[in-house]
Amino acid sequence: MFIIISGNFIDEPYFWYMLTKLIVCLTGMPGAGKSTIADGLKPKGYEIINMGNAVREEAKKRNLESTRDNLGKLMLELREKNGPGAIAELVKPQIESSTSNVILIDGVRSNDEIQVLKKFGTVKLLAVHASTDTRFDFLQKRGRSDDPQTKEHFEERDNRELGVGISNSIALSDYAISNVGLTKEELVEQTFKIIQSWVE
Repeated sequence: MFIIISGNFIDEPYFWYMLTKLIVCLTGMPGAGKSTIADGLKPKGYEIINMGNAVREEAKKRNLESTRDNLGKLMLELREKNGPGAIAELVKPQIESSTSNVILIDGVRSNDEIQVLKKFGTVKLLAVHASTDTRFDFLQKRGRSDDPQTKEHFEERDNRELGVGISNSIALSDYAISNVGLTKEELVEQTFKIIQSWVE
């Protein structure tokens, strides 16, 4: 038996298998602690998918250097060409090939991306909050090629994220964690307990 979704025929057993997956979407402003959580939860057996890495891979395919400007322009270009959920479409193959029942998506930025991800499982949205100073300090130390090293670049990146709708995702989250005064271990453990409550 087949089920039709958005004009596509999907094998029924595969459809129900996909919907048993729990997709936990981490959202929050840059430097809030999303990647720290994702890295800390890898040993728990969750599948970790990073949305930013998907854009970096796309840049690599186009022979673009992964600079702050190039990645920012590419992200906007993909959305303009393929719709506001375009970045979530990039991680579709990883979700479909995953054998894990819990998939952690690091870096969801908009409700349109969330709608795309809902095609592949039960979606829960977890927002991570941190102060501006904490976020800027962390990004300076992290050392990714596109991380801002000046306040001006930091504010530019914040404005770009806000421009694609990240504030709406944060506002509509199923749960929010305040990453203030927490150690890395405490942040990861708190998140793990929340996810396990959704699994159970």
